[in-house]
Amino acid sequence: VPRSLPALLQGFQLTRKAARVGFDWHNIDGIFDKLQEETEELRVALKRGKSDEIEGELGDILFVAVNLARFLGVDPEIAMNQANSKFTRRFQEMERIARDKGTTFDKVPRPEMETLWDDAKRNLLSTSKVN
Repeated sequence: VPRSLPALLQGFQLTRKAARVGFDWHNIDGIFDKLQEETEELRVALKRGKSDEIEGELGDILFVAVNLARFLGVDPEIAMNQANSKFTRRFQEMERIARDKGTTFDKVPRPEMETLWDDAKRNLLSTSKVN
């Protein structure tokens, strides 16, 4: 697998090659279990506060997520691009809602930001259903 590929695609190709020779999950539950295991390992690393451990465990979570994408037949780069676009639209909607309330987003108290996030999701969902 070329190391010049973006990291998500490199992980995708690595797991595809491993799966071709039989090193794969029997079902999706195993991947979810692995994701939970890696999440717990990240929690432990966070308590230790060692940045290299934290980075490694976070990398493991991302690798499992890429493996999950492969297992589901989803291109992780496309999925990530879609998630980035969705986040951008929602964040911009949150900023618009804040402006409509006469403030800037950076002046909104953190707890209210969650409310704006929910409002933005709802607004964008209802807009997409109309179109």
